[in-house]
This record gives sequence, structure tokens and C-alpha cells, in this order.
Amino acid sequence: MEVKYTVLIEKNEEGGYTVTVPSLPGCITQGDTPEEAITNAEEAIMGYIEALKDIGKPVPIELPIEVAL
Repeated sequence: MEVKYTVLIEKNEEGGYTVTVPSLPGCITQGDTPEEAITNAEEAIMGYIEALKDIGKPVPIELPIEVAL
């Protein structure tokens, strides 16, 4: 089953980019470029999920929210 997570990318003042995954508390990584930061985020998400499975915790699933305008 493929699960998708929203990631937030922030450009750092001193250079590089920080990525956080709101649905996975504490899942944070960085990269020198946006592309590297996204690649690192994918690896961080996989590691986070694997760690949860190893300790028997449930894996959070992000549900899309529909907004009616």
C-alpha cells in the first residue's frame, strides 16, 4: 500500500532547506537543494515508518481534506 505524506520545505537563511512531515512528529531532515531535501525526506519517512513497525506502533495515515469554497 502506497501512503503519501505532505512535506513542508523551508529555505534556511544560512543556506540549504529543512523539510518537516507534519503527520509524523519529529520527522525532520534537510538538504542543500530542494531536490536533495525531498530525497532525504523520502528516506526519513521510510525510516520513521520502519521504526514505528519495529516497536509495534501504528503508522499514521494522512487523510486528504476537501475544502468547499
